[in-house]
Amino acid sequence: MEKKIKLDKNHLFGVVNRLGMKLTVLTLLISLGADILTFTSAIVIGFVTGGTNDTTQVIASVAASIIIGTLLSFIIGNTVLKPLSELVKATKRVMGGDYTAKLEMGWIEKHTVKELRELIRDFNDMTEELRNTELFRKDFISSFSHEFKTPLASIRGFARQLYEGDLTPEQQREFSKIILDETEYLSVLSQNTLLMTSLENKDIVSEKISFSLDEQLRSCMIRLEPQWSAKDIEIDMEGLEDVKFFWNEQLLAHVWNNLFDNAVKFTPEGGLIRVSCRRENETVTVVIEDSGCGIAEDALPHIFEKFYQADSSHATKGNGLGLPLVKRIVELCGGTVEVSSELGGGTTFSVRLRER
Repeated sequence: MEKKIKLDKNHLFGVVNRLGMKLTVLTLLISLGADILTFTSAIVIGFVTGGTNDTTQVIASVAASIIIGTLLSFIIGNTVLKPLSELVKATKRVMGGDYTAKLEMGWIEKHTVKELRELIRDFNDMTEELRNTELFRKDFISSFSHEFKTPLASIRGFARQLYEGDLTPEQQREFSKIILDETEYLSVLSQNTLLMTSLENKDIVSEKISFSLDEQLRSCMIRLEPQWSAKDIEIDMEGLEDVKFFWNEQLLAHVWNNLFDNAVKFTPEGGLIRVSCRRENETVTVVIEDSGCGIAEDALPHIFEKFYQADSSHATKGNGLGLPLVKRIVELCGGTVEVSSELGGGTTFSVRLRER
């Protein structure tokens, strides 16, 4: 996600001013230390040689310069130059694709200048973020490839049998239906993946309009009428209040379509789905309850993860992107989505939205 950085002139002046004060104090300390060392050296040399003269003063000054120069070289080399050198090496590792690079300077990091200490901390934060992004990218590609591979193999196998012929009319219809279902699955998977990628790189939603949220909920449920009618599922939408909402209507439709689709899919024949909607001040709450099979307790924390499917047997067709899309869209709306469920006891999704 791209972020814009704005430099504050006052802040920049403050940083420069602090550095200037530090250098001034350091210069004064060096001068004072040089005078003290020169004076001490002159006394020591005079005591050893039995008197002081101009030569003694020169020798004392040279000795003081050597001592101070050695100390300054040690201090600057360890507190400034060494961290910079390590930072350059670590940066080159990152440029080469090694996102595990991390600077651990120990006591040197604690005693170096504040600006360099902050730079080291920011560098470590950056590499951590890059590492997480790289891990997510690899996991996403692996999961996406797996989700594509299975239906493609199915399409190829049944298409080959149709091509080779020697099938009964019933088999031809059955195989054609499977191919159509798999291509539809791949189409939805591609659309959801593109939408998810787009939403993950977006902070501001455009094309907002004022619309009837309760009517949108009814329309999305009617779209699934063939599915819930075939299973003789009772639909209770008496709890819908008249709610006007201002946001992107098309994006919110994805939320209800996914949640309703899951409710119908996992509710058995003769079951019940109840939908309610109400406004409380600036917050709109939509609750979707079903009497379905429920979700296992250990699966609940993962249902909003990409490509995760609680039904590991894949007995019910899904691409594992529906709920992550729901969560991301609701987040863009400034809201939250919560779920409560138990095996055999149904599932309840509570979506809270805020106009923004």
